[in-house]
Amino acid sequence: MHPSAVVWDRALLGYDLGGDHPFNPVRLELTIRLATELGVLDGVELLVPEPAGEAELYRAHSAEYLEAVKQAPLAGWDVGHGLGTPDNPVFSQMHESSALVVGSTMLAARKLATGEATRAVNIAGGLHHAMRDRASGFCVYNDCSVAISWLLENGFDRVAYVDTDVHHGDGVQAAFYDDPRVLTVSLHQHPFTLFPGTGYSSETGSGKAEGTSVNIPLPPRTRDGGWLRAFHAVVPSLLAEFEPQILVSQCGVDSHDVDPLADLALTVDGHRTIYRTLRDLAERHTGGRWLAVGGGGYQLVRVVPRSWTHLIATVLDRDIAPDTPLPPGWLDTVRRAAPHTETPVTMSDGADTGYAPWGDGQDQTVDVAIRDTRRAVFPLHGLDPDDPRD
Repeated sequence: MHPSAVVWDRALLGYDLGGDHPFNPVRLELTIRLATELGVLDGVELLVPEPAGEAELYRAHSAEYLEAVKQAPLAGWDVGHGLGTPDNPVFSQMHESSALVVGSTMLAARKLATGEATRAVNIAGGLHHAMRDRASGFCVYNDCSVAISWLLENGFDRVAYVDTDVHHGDGVQAAFYDDPRVLTVSLHQHPFTLFPGTGYSSETGSGKAEGTSVNIPLPPRTRDGGWLRAFHAVVPSLLAEFEPQILVSQCGVDSHDVDPLADLALTVDGHRTIYRTLRDLAERHTGGRWLAVGGGGYQLVRVVPRSWTHLIATVLDRDIAPDTPLPPGWLDTVRRAAPHTETPVTMSDGADTGYAPWGDGQDQTVDVAIRDTRRAVFPLHGLDPDDPRD
């Protein structure tokens, strides 16, 4: 069994955009409670993070931007840099709370770099939209970019980043768009239909890094089978060719059918299958080294706690059977907190996650994305875009 690390501290609940903002930290608390009551965390020492320092934050952000984040709670709303908008409202202790999120992903990365763990998970991370000099999409600092930058200076020459959030992983792509050492792969709802409006198949990287940015824009209403068809048509072949030493995955769960902010149609069962697939790919290509972070997910009761409990369990090799009943104590807590929310009863949505592999002679709606992405990227890796065996 691989040694695995779980990073968590209640202080991470301080990344709170306030009011009725959809990025509500209660989703983290409910996840940890569910994982605890199901016994997933039995005997696991949770790692307590420290805030990232300025030197670490400068890996992904400008000094001017850091100063704006620090000053924003004092300066009010007119601070620029994407701060003080409906998506990214200013909140007290914004710099400190955001730096703690980065520090939590950095702690996970350090455990992998030192060999103390082969896998690590930080559900509070995954703030993949933050850019070098501005906040975006609920994200102030980009923990993914900071951690990848650090890994490249601490024993890793080739990092694969796979983003399964419903939104394009634009901040991470931008950070490494011209860096051939980082393969960024994002599967997301088509940018013509969803924020941030980027992530077309034609975005493939620049200079020596051409071919290392990979985007699979999926049509709205794509279900588990279509999502998995697209994933398997593109990602395993590229990982095999790229030969990464570590896999970093952003595991947003806003791709779920009932998520209020987007239009894909995955299930909790689909999410569980994605995590198991990522674990298998890490076993095959990176010696098992896998750093998993959270991300989006805005159905706070029915989706996020179950899906991310499956993620934590998968990282720990404590896989949860889909038909596992939800603990009565957890359900009581949820029903008291959200009495009008329909609550699930098991760790499953009862979905079939089988899929037909691309190249089977059928024509599915996701096949346009598959063909466009393979034709944009595969030749740059010496792969045949039209051959299902590649």
